[in-house]
Amino acid sequence: MADYAQRRVMMVDTQVRPADVTKFPVIAAMLHVPREAYVPPDRREAAYVGENLPVAPGRVMLDPRTLAKLLDAIDVRPGESVLDLGCGLGYSTAVLARLAEAVVGVEEDEALAAEAQRILSAQGVDNAAVTVGPLAAGAARCGSFDVIVIEGGVETVPESLTCQLKEGGRIGAVFMQGPLGTARIGRMIDGRVNWRDAFNAAAPLLPGFQREKGFVL
Repeated sequence: MADYAQRRVMMVDTQVRPADVTKFPVIAAMLHVPREAYVPPDRREAAYVGENLPVAPGRVMLDPRTLAKLLDAIDVRPGESVLDLGCGLGYSTAVLARLAEAVVGVEEDEALAAEAQRILSAQGVDNAAVTVGPLAAGAARCGSFDVIVIEGGVETVPESLTCQLKEGGRIGAVFMQGPLGTARIGRMIDGRVNWRDAFNAAAPLLPGFQREKGFVL
């Protein structure tokens, strides 16, 4: 039987810590949450590899380095509310649930969202819920959020989503230009998001976050 606990420690020691992830709560959360529980059963052996792992059509679990660096940069604090977009089978939601007061995950596919909720409940994650809807629409009915994390690639982030961020809140995403990408952290200041580059990363584009193509003559 695979020793997933040992693999989890190795993941943190070889992929997370060397990537300049220094916030102890992020490291502790990634040491605690069983990554293998949030992937399809036939992919459990690959749960701890250092690359994006497909978990459903058009969805990946971000590689450990990218997720850890994103969470380190976005600095989720106890007492905060988080919106987790493109949560897949719920791994990122479970990690965020150990950092924040409450987490709302969003998935577009009803079956995927239901499976994510089932796994989270089975794992005893009681401060997170998964809702169904377009990722780029967020979850306005759940109120505004201190943090928004987009679990995939974007070319643009619509204002309809950033307006769900509280003043002083942060948003993190991987902005893609072709095959290359940059993780950026935005902060809501005076009703406007100010972005800064954080680190290089790559992730598949999520639906609803593509830039509209202009007409070419």
